[in-house]
Amino acid sequence: MDPAGEELADRIRAIVASGSDVEERRMFGIRAFLLDGRILAGARPGGVLLIKVAADDEAVLLLREGAARAVMGPRTMSARWIDVAPSAIADDDGLLFWIDAARAGAD
Repeated sequence: MDPAGEELADRIRAIVASGSDVEERRMFGIRAFLLDGRILAGARPGGVLLIKVAADDEAVLLLREGAARAVMGPRTMSARWIDVAPSAIADDDGLLFWIDAARAGAD
């Protein structure tokens, strides 16, 4: 993981640390934060945030600046997976917004 990804992981950890129900793991080249065994958020290289959102929220969230359908390697990930650009999570309020969106999509 590069320094930007590690910094994002530290920021995510600070937000979710109070929830003992969140587990941290390295997987698929990211630092993943799992809720009930499922990825809640992931810190990707370059400081990109990976989240899974509720199906009902996906279309609206993809319209937000910095949000795009997640891509892993050469493949576009399935519906509900979103990559959030570092510019959209530059401050804590922005990151908290997206973590809350991920919590709403946790199933």
